[in-house]
Amino acid sequence: VSPHRFVGVGQDITKIREVTDEHERIADDLSRLIETANAPIFGVDVSGMVTEWNRKAAEMLGYTKLETVGKNFVERFIQRENQNSVADVLQKALSGKETANFSLPLLSKHGQRYTVLLNATPRRNAKGDVTGVVGVGQDITELNQVMAESKRIADDLMRLIETANAPIFGIDTQGKVTEWNAKASSLLGFTKSETMGKSLVGNFITEEFKDSVNSVLKAALMGKETANFEFPLFTKSGERKAILLNATTRRGADGEITGVIGVGQDIT
Repeated sequence: VSPHRFVGVGQDITKIREVTDEHERIADDLSRLIETANAPIFGVDVSGMVTEWNRKAAEMLGYTKLETVGKNFVERFIQRENQNSVADVLQKALSGKETANFSLPLLSKHGQRYTVLLNATPRRNAKGDVTGVVGVGQDITELNQVMAESKRIADDLMRLIETANAPIFGIDTQGKVTEWNAKASSLLGFTKSETMGKSLVGNFITEEFKDSVNSVLKAALMGKETANFEFPLFTKSGERKAILLNATTRRGADGEITGVIGVGQDIT
């Protein structure tokens, strides 16, 4: 009986194993990063079903991972009035087009409203095919509330300036008029449209007082305010008015000087 002969063909798969292990390590690191990130992160597949729902999303919106995975993200977790716009963003990402800084309104399980700034990124497999979308959010609810409050205060201030029973004007750093309230108009006869953008000193202060008024305004533009500065103003019809002026430095949100607000009192 002839002895059997075997031929063995081997392949060194050490490198393949190393690459596979490295890929698994990267995938594990990414999963941990998503799960522990201090930002709400969700993922959907090509059908729009939730595949990722990290700890921050669960904490913020009150839905556990178990309650969300496998459910349709848009239909179950987006309010009806926002469903079309959110679906459009996800569809763009599924076609390979990322969306950055999309303002997404969300409603938590307990009825609390949030505003999230969303970046929607296509998720791809090893072949480069799009397999879903990853959405990384930033909770800007408090920021929006602060901005809304700032706008409300600014609106109140503008109404206060406009309706005040004292002539109030404002200039920018170039000395051009930026504010001219109703009382200034009725007292001096110049409408707001006649004054805005014009040099206050050059157009509305008489020659002999230009230097002194200029000095007061320049001091305010350097942060040095002036109280009870008395000077005359002439109305459009030539009538002389004695004004007691408080010149206050105006600053932007960053603290930089943007102009001067002058609040007057008619002491004629």
